[in-house]
Amino acid sequence: MKIHEYQAKEILRRYGVPVPDGAMATTVEEAETAAKTLFSKGNLAVVVKAQIHAGGRGKGGGVKVTKTIEDANAAAKAILGMQLVTHQTGPSGQKVQRLLIEAGSAIERELYLGLVLDRATAKIVFMASQAGGMEIEKVAKETPDLIYKETIEPALGLQPYQARRLAFKLGLEKKQINQAVSFMMGLYKAYVESDASLMEINPFITTKDGSLMALDCKINFDDNAMFRHKDLQALRDLAEEDPLEVQASKFNLNYIKLDGNIACMVNGAGLAMATMDIISYAGGSPANFLDVGGSASQEQIENAFEILLTDPNVKAIFINIFGGILRVDILASAVVEATKKLNVRLPIILRLEGTNVEEGRKILAESGIKFQVGATMKEAADLAVAAAKGGK
Repeated sequence: MKIHEYQAKEILRRYGVPVPDGAMATTVEEAETAAKTLFSKGNLAVVVKAQIHAGGRGKGGGVKVTKTIEDANAAAKAILGMQLVTHQTGPSGQKVQRLLIEAGSAIERELYLGLVLDRATAKIVFMASQAGGMEIEKVAKETPDLIYKETIEPALGLQPYQARRLAFKLGLEKKQINQAVSFMMGLYKAYVESDASLMEINPFITTKDGSLMALDCKINFDDNAMFRHKDLQALRDLAEEDPLEVQASKFNLNYIKLDGNIACMVNGAGLAMATMDIISYAGGSPANFLDVGGSASQEQIENAFEILLTDPNVKAIFINIFGGILRVDILASAVVEATKKLNVRLPIILRLEGTNVEEGRKILAESGIKFQVGATMKEAADLAVAAAKGGK
């Protein structure tokens, strides 16, 4: 689950991590009031920042530094409601419905801090870099030596000596080291206690008076842990998510929309990834990731079909099932009923293996519906690609 920058900064405040003074606004009037408050406190600049779940907002025109209330008001009018396009939104962009009105900072240096789970070691890694303000993916690709890492032992947590080591590698002044250690320890505690999956401070800045501050913050949470955090669940902004993904989540379906034209319905995340790979290998393009789980009901199958059919790009449906807990005959019956009920006209290609597979194939053959069944994943993928291209 993703949240907005202003929400992430509120979490950091609770853990003693310094962030700029600011307020969220959903209207131009609220933005103007927030700007007046900040200027009245002696701030020489106020930053108007678009709040969407994507990076690169500044390059897309979603961040404006203003020196007067009039300029802040004009920036709020220009940004609020705009369709902001960044490298992470895609060409269609994302409508800006919230703003963060924030006090400007006298930036001396821009650095980077980040926490993420390293699945290779099954441990949290604390990252730091002097290349702040840049896309960290680009830094990792082009100049990986600029990223410093500390692997954290789960039983011990982040140790002060590890934070000091990162602070020295960032080239901070002696008087800033203790402040940096406190900063990093607060970040780590926030990461662990909120069950985050990603936390990035980019940029992590030093100011002209020697202070340290999180000028921007991105936090993603582990969906599987949200049952422990009712307060964090309330931060979810459905307007920032794909409508089909929101609909799928209501039925406990794991769905991610992609740009292709072959819809995938699979049981198991690993098999779903393999299915998308083999479609690409066969010359096609998957339209989604959809894992119906190991015990999908007929209702879930119907809901899955509805979601797949809502995507106008879909030209064929590839169902790849390895029956275990979800028996193949039960899946086949659900597919037949859903196809009839929803009057599905698109080509449906299946690859079936596992428990009661012969009974499942018999159900499909006797259904009166022209399903295509591949004996192997490769054969089924070839059939799906051909069908999507308009072949037989």
